[in-house]
Amino acid sequence: MTHPNTPVDYDIVQKILSEDTVKFLSKASIREIVRIVNKIEAASGQKFIRMEMGVPGMDVSEIAKQGEIEALKNGKASKYALLDGVPELKQEISKFVKLFLDINVSPDGCIPTVGSLQGSMLLFMVANRREAGETQTLFLDPGFPVHKLQLQVLGQTHISIDVYDYRGDKLRDILEETAKKQRIASILYSNPNNPTWVAFTENELKIIGEFATKHDVIVLEDLAYFGMDFRKDYSQPGVPPYQPTVAKYTDNWVMMISGSKSFSYAGQRIGLMVVSDALFRKKYPGLLRYYTNDCFGNSLVYNALYALTAGVPHTPQYGMLALLKAVNNGEYNFREHVKVYADRAKVMKKIFLENGFKIVYDNDEGEPLSDGFYFTLSYPGMEGEELLRTLMFYGISAIALATTGSTRTEGLRACVSQTDASQFDELERRLRMFNVDNPIR
Repeated sequence: MTHPNTPVDYDIVQKILSEDTVKFLSKASIREIVRIVNKIEAASGQKFIRMEMGVPGMDVSEIAKQGEIEALKNGKASKYALLDGVPELKQEISKFVKLFLDINVSPDGCIPTVGSLQGSMLLFMVANRREAGETQTLFLDPGFPVHKLQLQVLGQTHISIDVYDYRGDKLRDILEETAKKQRIASILYSNPNNPTWVAFTENELKIIGEFATKHDVIVLEDLAYFGMDFRKDYSQPGVPPYQPTVAKYTDNWVMMISGSKSFSYAGQRIGLMVVSDALFRKKYPGLLRYYTNDCFGNSLVYNALYALTAGVPHTPQYGMLALLKAVNNGEYNFREHVKVYADRAKVMKKIFLENGFKIVYDNDEGEPLSDGFYFTLSYPGMEGEELLRTLMFYGISAIALATTGSTRTEGLRACVSQTDASQFDELERRLRMFNVDNPIR
């Protein structure tokens, strides 16, 4: 720090950072960064430009609200929902997958979960226990840090590849090389990617699918940001282009579709886990070591899901049902509702670039990335720890890419959801001060 006259009182920030139990911000979890920023805001009275947490910023659709209200009026809150979901919702999920991904799947494999995070926890509990001996999850990183925490809680291990180093046909080589060294039970990635907003090409999805079939690996496809690669319009029901998916190239797939981001339904904690028909019915004798039957789908629902929460609360399922019906019928365009994230990212990137910053992950095999929910940034001459810490004095928060499995330790991940147009001028003012006080080395 070269200049103590910063937008947030220098002494307050320094005191809180030095006294906090987190000594390295570049290793801190998202929630730890949130806690630290909350303390600085409370002590200083200064509002941060908050880019650390992917909190959806759009209002919930009236369609979903009315769906829940009607369910409450009809007494649904007094009854348990079926373990694998409300039948009408399962039908609508199946229809959605056909209309927006061009994939056929039975309603049996369409299961609401308490957010996508519960879906991934369930899948780790089953997909990684299909056979005796140590099996691992391969993360095509950078990725969401909490997925690794889930494996840690389960006592399972993982392998990580920064996929940006292996785009295109290089991806096939690194997958095969990794498979020679250790048994991979599952692969997890997000598409578009959290935190980089990189999106896999059809060629890369084909490579992943063929690898999964060859090695009996289950692909866990995290579609938390469904249809939010805004370079193409994936929001028209039954009309191409469709949301890209590995499901076109293998039967060994499960997709997790979040209600939080694309559908702005975060507070009700509902996600959609969709299992391919072939995988849902497939039998793995190794599952009997943990569960009462060897069928993948039944173990997933009637053992793992039952043990965790016994299903999603009843009324949010009806809210999601109403929303999906409107989307499937072409009455509600979810893309238009969330496109504001791309508009914000475009402006915010420009402000950062004009003040000496660089975009870390910036293309998909030569094509510029879409503007969207996240972007990555760095500042020449600073590693992620120093950059993250220094930005705190200027009232700007983010998370370090180092926590996401990225090999680019100089980088940070910025989320645009909590920064609206009213804060752009203040962001620009603070970054100009940062740039002056911290000349590029």
